[in-house]
Amino acid sequence: MPVSVFDLFKVGIGPSSSHTVGPMRIALRFVRALADNGRLESVARIETHLYGSLALTGRGHATDRAVLLGLMGHDPETVDIGQAAAWLDAVGRSGEICLLGRHRVIFRQPEGLLFHPRERLELHPNGMRLMATDGAGQVLAEETSFSVGGGFIATEEELRRPAAAARIEWPHPFRSAEELLRICASQGLSIAQLALDNELALRPQAEIGAGLDRIRQVMFDCMDRGLAGHGPLPGRLGVQRRAGALREALERGGARLLGELDWVNAYAVAVNEENAAGGRVVTAPTNGAAGVLPAVLRFHERFHARGDPGRTHDFLLTAAAIGSLYKENASISGAEVGCQGEVGVAASMAAAGLAAALGGSPGQVENAAEIAMEHHLGMTCDPVGGLVQVPCIERNAMGAVKAINAARLALAGDGTHLVTLDRVIATMKATGADMHHHYKETSLGGLAVNVVAC
Repeated sequence: MPVSVFDLFKVGIGPSSSHTVGPMRIALRFVRALADNGRLESVARIETHLYGSLALTGRGHATDRAVLLGLMGHDPETVDIGQAAAWLDAVGRSGEICLLGRHRVIFRQPEGLLFHPRERLELHPNGMRLMATDGAGQVLAEETSFSVGGGFIATEEELRRPAAAARIEWPHPFRSAEELLRICASQGLSIAQLALDNELALRPQAEIGAGLDRIRQVMFDCMDRGLAGHGPLPGRLGVQRRAGALREALERGGARLLGELDWVNAYAVAVNEENAAGGRVVTAPTNGAAGVLPAVLRFHERFHARGDPGRTHDFLLTAAAIGSLYKENASISGAEVGCQGEVGVAASMAAAGLAAALGGSPGQVENAAEIAMEHHLGMTCDPVGGLVQVPCIERNAMGAVKAINAARLALAGDGTHLVTLDRVIATMKATGADMHHHYKETSLGGLAVNVVAC
C-alpha cells in the first residue's frame, strides 16, 4: 500500500536512520508508554538490549547515544543537537538518567545498555529490547521492537501482524508499479498527481505544500552547512570533510567540462558529511543515503527548473511513490538487504523524481526508477569501522550521478523497456536475502575488514 511522503522523508539526526533515528524513537515511545500508564515514577532501573546489526555497528552509528536521548524524552526531529553531548556527558558522570525529563533513575553502563553482537532476533536484524523494573525488581514493562530502516519502527506484534496497521482509505491504493501505472493511465494522472491525491486523504493541500517545502528546506540547509564545512569528521578514521573544498574549487574555476556533475558530487558529499557528523538531515529514504535525493533535486533546481516550485513538489511526491514500492515490497534497511536498499533505493527514487520534474510520462518515470536500481543490484553495506563514512559518503555522490543518467536514458525513450520496476524490486529483495550477513551493515566483511581502521 502507499506510504506517505512525510513518513518516507522524516527529519532526524545522523548518522543512521536505522541505528540512530529508529532506536531513539523506540526508546522515546517506551518511556512515553510508561508515563501514559502511570508507571514512570515507579521505575528504579531501565535496561536496553541491542541485537544483531544494532549491536555490531551500534557504537559507530551512535545507537547508544540515541537510546539515551530517547529515554530522556528527546525526539530525533526536534532534539537540540548542540546540547546533546552535554546531556550525555552528564549521564556518564552521574550514573543517572532523567527519564522523559522528569524521573531520575540509576543508569550505569554497561549494565544499563547491553550489546549482544552474536545474537539476532527472529524478525529483523535491527532488534532491541527494553525493560523497566521497580525497586523490588518487579518488571513494570518489557517490549521487543525493531528499527526496520529509514527511521521506521515496529514492535514484535506489529511485524507479525502488519495488516492490522493498514486502515487508511487511500483514493488510489497500489501494491505494485504495474498497478500504479494502470491507475495513472485510467485516471489520466501523473504519478505526482496520484501521490498528491493520496496525501489529501491524510491532510489538507496547504499543509501538504508547506510540508514539502519544509522537507526541501531542511535538505538544503543540511547541504549548505556541509558545503561550508572543513576539518575531520567524528570517529577514529580521521576522515576529512571535502565538500567545502569542492565548493571552493568550483567557485574559483568557473565553467568547466562536466561542471554540473561536479556540483552534484559536492552536494551529495556535503549532506552525508553532515550526516556523519550527527547533524540534522532528512531520511531519503535513509540517513546513509540522505545525500542522493537532495543532490539531484538541487541539480534540477539550479540547472533546469528556473524557479518553478511546482516541479520540486512533483519531484518529491513522485520519489515518495516509488520509495513506497520498495518499502512495502522489499526493504530500505541496509541491515536486511545491503546498501542496494539504501543508496540503490535513493537513486531509484531520485531518478523517478527527476524524470517527472523534467516532464516525463509515468512510463518514463517508472523506467528511470528501474534503470537506477538495476545498476545498484548487489551493492553491499560494509562500513569501515562501523561508521557511516567510508564508503558511504562517496557512494551517495555515485548514486546521485547514476540517478541523473538513469533519468536521461529513460527520457530518451518512450517508456518501453524489457525489465519492469516490479521485477527489479523483486530481484533486489531476493539478492538481499541471498547476501551473506557479513555484507549487511555488520562491518564483518568487505571493505570493513580489508581496510585498517586505526
